[in-house]
Amino acid sequence: MDWRDEALLLSVRPHGESAAIIEVFTPSKGRHAGVVRGGASRRLAPVLQPGSQIAVAWSARLEEHLGHFTAEPLHSRAFLWQDRLTLAGLSAILSLLAFALPERDPHPALYAATQALLSEMARGGEWPADYLHWELLLLEELGFGLDLASCAVTGATDDLAFVSPKSGRAVSRRGAGDWAARLLPLPPCLLGASPADEDELVTALGTTGFFLEERLARDLGPSPLPEARRRFVDLLRRRAK
Repeated sequence: MDWRDEALLLSVRPHGESAAIIEVFTPSKGRHAGVVRGGASRRLAPVLQPGSQIAVAWSARLEEHLGHFTAEPLHSRAFLWQDRLTLAGLSAILSLLAFALPERDPHPALYAATQALLSEMARGGEWPADYLHWELLLLEELGFGLDLASCAVTGATDDLAFVSPKSGRAVSRRGAGDWAARLLPLPPCLLGASPADEDELVTALGTTGFFLEERLARDLGPSPLPEARRRFVDLLRRRAK
């Protein structure tokens, strides 16, 4: 059994004296792990940095085996580590992918969106808003997508202000009525508008975070969301003050 693909490197851990076990996200094979012989060597250690874009070749005697990777560099993203917010965002992305993606289940649309987000981060643009929409796509890809097109109560498409924590559907101010206090906020940036400020973005991430924690994480088991995601949102919150 063998295949080749490009990959986003999610994590690296030592294996034995000189090898490493890496976990990658590829467009055709999804999240996939394997052993890299000599992965801790001076030649390969700089290549095997989380967030790097690499070319991988995987082989094993049987498909269900852990198997072995060979890895070659395509694009280093070490420069993203030089900025505190960008590093926090990168850590959140990698940790959420490693936490949430089913093993060996391809998600090519999410892979493409992840690459686009990382490219925007490298350009130094207004990428935190793109990160928010990346979280929405992550929820959708894994079966927990939000339906924000119209009000779940009235069917209206205007004045949408809330999200139902039970159904994940939008609710208008009129439709919310006396239940508004029990609903989640729906800032305009969740509907595609540019965030007015970082406060609005943090509020929107609170809404996506609810579904990541209460729907996705609970469906996967007892483990909570990765701390890297909380640290990133906390950093944004402090910047907004």
